[in-house]
Amino acid sequence: MRVPRAFLMSVAAVTTALALAGCMQTGAPVAMAPQSDLDALAYGQLYPTRPATNAYAAAPAVVTHDTPYRLDAGDKLRVVIYGQEGLTNTYTIDAGGSITMPLIGAVPARGRTPAGLASEISAKLRKGYIREPSVAVEVDTYRPFFILGEVAAPGQYPYVPNMSVESAVAIAGGFSPRARRDSVTLTHTEAAGASRAIVPLGTPIGPGDTVLVSERWF
Repeated sequence: MRVPRAFLMSVAAVTTALALAGCMQTGAPVAMAPQSDLDALAYGQLYPTRPATNAYAAAPAVVTHDTPYRLDAGDKLRVVIYGQEGLTNTYTIDAGGSITMPLIGAVPARGRTPAGLASEISAKLRKGYIREPSVAVEVDTYRPFFILGEVAAPGQYPYVPNMSVESAVAIAGGFSPRARRDSVTLTHTEAAGASRAIVPLGTPIGPGDTVLVSERWF
């Protein structure tokens, strides 16, 4: 029996297609070897060998404003004596750390909180002046901060709450061309003494603090 040539050609075509399909089957997953040093040089490091480090991780914390505010020379205070308009006034803490009020004279304010100063004023008034004085003290104007070094206009500036090193630099006209922006020193003084450290730009500052922007040498 003779098989038609067209039929044989069809069978051959089907057989060839099946063979090719078998060759194109997806094999098992292949484990990829770690990237070699040569690959890293040629294509760049695809997988970092160590985690990135924070440039300021080692910088000590200098200023935290979670504690009650401590008064010092240069602070301007609004002292209210309820029912005593002659005593209610604005007083500035002098270089000696005191305010001077009618009747009771000098009242030490340095290192006290506003509430603590109000208690001290009440105690002095109670001694022969007012039977039951009601006193409130609030900060009217904070003492200034200082910014020195490589900024456009170094000097003394009024402090406003929630300031940072970066906003202090902006108030002073920004960095000078020779400023070393990664080396800003913050000095904070309180009753326990002064602390000084190199800090990031986002660090908060307080009244009376000194910001020093270093000069770069290259």
